Amino acid sequence: MQVIVDASNVAHFGKKDGKPSLNKLLKAEEVLKKLGYEPILIADASLRHEIDDKEAFKKLLDEEKVHQVPAGTTADHYILNLAEEQDAKILSNDAFREFYDEFRDINSRRIPYNFKGENIVIGSSAQPKKIKNILQKICSQTLSEFEKKGYDSYKLKKNKKLSGIAVAKEAIDRISKSSDEGIDSKIEGMFMKIPLFDRVMKMVEDAERASDFIIFVLVNPRDYRDAVRNAGNIAVTVGDRLKLDHAPLVAVRNDLFTKPGTFELNIIYSDEILEESPFDVNITINDHDYSFVKKNSRNIASTVAARLGTWKFPIVSVKPSMLMEKPGHYDINLDKGGDK
Repeated sequence: MQVIVDASNVAHFGKKDGKPSLNKLLKAEEVLKKLGYEPILIADASLRHEIDDKEAFKKLLDEEKVHQVPAGTTADHYILNLAEEQDAKILSNDAFREFYDEFRDINSRRIPYNFKGENIVIGSSAQPKKIKNILQKICSQTLSEFEKKGYDSYKLKKNKKLSGIAVAKEAIDRISKSSDEGIDSKIEGMFMKIPLFDRVMKMVEDAERASDFIIFVLVNPRDYRDAVRNAGNIAVTVGDRLKLDHAPLVAVRNDLFTKPGTFELNIIYSDEILEESPFDVNITINDHDYSFVKKNSRNIASTVAARLGTWKFPIVSVKPSMLMEKPGHYDINLDKGGDK
């Protein structure tokens, strides 16, 4: 994650009668790197004339380790615009209130900080607002558009508590009870029609047989990494318990319908999987929500793919429209996708 450092703001921190401190700026850069960030130092034109070590600062400018905003440009606006373009965070204690109308996600981008003596303490940015509403609405409408074109999607939202063993138990239970009418995979009733253990898959290259089915584990984006760590163990546990010749493939997908700390399962036969998304998704949206939705476009793609049972994500493009003036307004169109 890139972090744009508001160099003037950091250097001036705690200044009373003294000059802006180059050491504070370098300390912020050092700590951000230790935390795994990629800092980009941006200074306004006046800082080079005010800072306490002008020669060292000039050298940093010459070596392009610190970047100065272009002449005639407002530093705050330049930093906010660059952060939006680069999808980066901003290290600054400036609230940028005068720019709230133009940049709606300032609070979720801005990282506050504090100095205790010579040591800097890096804070946390606020959570973005309206995450659930607009993203879930876009995903729901997108899936409805797919259904109009004859593609079913997984709809149930049980939100069971997430853990590796819970996922494995749910998968075992769902598959072993495939003859029950309560089956709730995307292809409802499919397990009743064709017995799981008698199903013979087509031979693939090198005379190897593919896994009989795919288990899509749908999780909130916050839980993705933890769920991925458990994917291999889940596959082995399910395969061993059901005595399958081939362990199932377990694919973890970010899902915007799933609450943090919970999961859903969409279990599909391998030959029912769509390798490519049949349609790509074009989202036209108001300027107010554009940046936030664009930032989450991959999560939208992942949600749609997991609910449809598509191995590859659809391409999700997001573009703003001046004709859509109010927050929350958007339009969705599907274009012929990967299997065209």
